[in-house]
Amino acid sequence: MVRVQPRASKDEIAGEMDGALKVRLRAPALEDRANEALVEFLAHVLNCSRGAVRILSGERSRTKRIEVRGVTEEQVRGLLTTEA
Repeated sequence: MVRVQPRASKDEIAGEMDGALKVRLRAPALEDRANEALVEFLAHVLNCSRGAVRILSGERSRTKRIEVRGVTEEQVRGLLTTEA
């Protein structure tokens, strides 16, 4: 799970919130810009292609279920220690 905060001052991993990875994005929640920014940001920080990142549910919500192919759970958990 990912919890997104759109219109933040910078793109960053902001820790964990209610069991979800909290991600702050500069993009507004208009016309899917925040969703596109989320996919691009996660692909960048996880060092994978944009095609490997997919929003499974929550396109219109701040809380989203994300699938990232080719990335281990340890790599995702590592974002909390390196970015936060």
